[in-house]
Amino acid sequence: MRAFREAVEAGDMEAAIALLADDIVFNSPVVHKPYQGRAITAAILRAVAQVFQDLRYERELNDGTDHALVFTAHIGDRDLTGCDLIHVNENGLIDELTVMVRPLSAAQALQAAMAARFEEIAADAAG
Repeated sequence: MRAFREAVEAGDMEAAIALLADDIVFNSPVVHKPYQGRAITAAILRAVAQVFQDLRYERELNDGTDHALVFTAHIGDRDLTGCDLIHVNENGLIDELTVMVRPLSAAQALQAAMAARFEEIAADAAG
């Protein structure tokens, strides 16, 4: 999804969030249960934008309503490779976002960094 990619690469998280459906399902690489809804997904995306350093999309794959954006980034001293798996609904809005991250040490660094921001994320989602 070109618009999401361009927004994230530009650091314009509000433009990326504008592409989310109200009923989006977000599947985190480090949390078992999916997050439901635009508010919590938006709060997570805002926090991730602070955690990931030097995020660059390397490849983009498209198959109709399904998209894959392969990226690289850093978290502290950890290099990571990840993939945003995106599904868009009939209105062109993202209704499912699944993020995968490797290696395990980078996923663990991501989990720790996001856990440290949990209260901020919850407050942001609550409005």
